[in-house]
Amino acid sequence: MAKRGKNYRNALERIERDRAYEPKEAVKLLKENAFAKFDETVELHIRTGLDTRHSDQQLRGTIVLPNGLGKSQRVLVFAEGEAARIAEEAGADYVGSDDLVKKIEGGWLDFDIALANRELMGKVGRLGRVLGPRGLMPNPRTNTVVEMDDIPKAVREAKQGRVEFRTDRTALVHVPIGKVSFSEEALLENLSTLVDAIVRERPAGAKGQFVRSVTLTATMGPGIKLDVAPILSLSTDTDV
Repeated sequence: MAKRGKNYRNALERIERDRAYEPKEAVKLLKENAFAKFDETVELHIRTGLDTRHSDQQLRGTIVLPNGLGKSQRVLVFAEGEAARIAEEAGADYVGSDDLVKKIEGGWLDFDIALANRELMGKVGRLGRVLGPRGLMPNPRTNTVVEMDDIPKAVREAKQGRVEFRTDRTALVHVPIGKVSFSEEALLENLSTLVDAIVRERPAGAKGQFVRSVTLTATMGPGIKLDVAPILSLSTDTDV
């Protein structure tokens, strides 16, 4: 394990490692412990009880966080003709078709969210190997493949702070919920909105305990273990 810096060690000493904190207390502690010279991203890490080898235990979805992410999301839209005009008017940062496909195949990935007009998925599909592993591939399940009339709403939500959540190969979910500079209330509201969305998307094949552990962390700081029961009480669905 790499040697940790003094600031990290000092922050770690303020956290009771064997204790599971309630959400409000954890957020307060995280903000007090932040030591980086930049505005750190706050992330929620959830260990699920899913077996991702099975198709009916895949967790994936999107949610618009009520208080955003604290940064401007760079939105790319694959569109042509009238759809491209609508995307540009909606505020998309990059709009195009074959030109963007070629640019991305060449290694360019200077954007945060990719949307696609449904009619262009035949062209966009060949980018799966590039965009898929990075979580950038447009997909109907994450509402990033849209009809022309839905482009303005999709761009607006992406700009406002829409995030995607999905399990990785180890059944973990990693999602940003804002910045350290956010108020405690804003972080808690984003956290509760995210948890509610994840619980609602519980896969049909899920067995046993769905959410096994939850950790809150900032970019440079140590993780803070959260008490699972209060976290799940934030959701309107208690079947977890």
